[in-house]
Amino acid sequence: MNSSKEPELHHILGLDPTSSDAETPASAGSSDVLVSGMTCSHCVASVTEELSGIEGVEGVSVDLNAGGTSRVTIRTSGPVDAAAVATAVQQAGYRLAASPS
Repeated sequence: MNSSKEPELHHILGLDPTSSDAETPASAGSSDVLVSGMTCSHCVASVTEELSGIEGVEGVSVDLNAGGTSRVTIRTSGPVDAAAVATAVQQAGYRLAASPS
């Protein structure tokens, strides 16, 4: 993972950006991430499928903003690795966008 993106990734997943451990998991509950590039229901299905394959993910919902930045809510039963979330989004063919202000 690009080290310049680590603090941003930690922030959008509710992690401590001062932690030296890049593998620090997000806690149980839900986290919102912003994803760029999704344009249709097939895009939503691809991202949902990849994220649902992560251990600890109980559900995924997407608020699609076709051609813009979509909000993805990830519901978890326990810790989820932030890097796994980023990898899943990339494997679906998309990228994480800047965190919400």
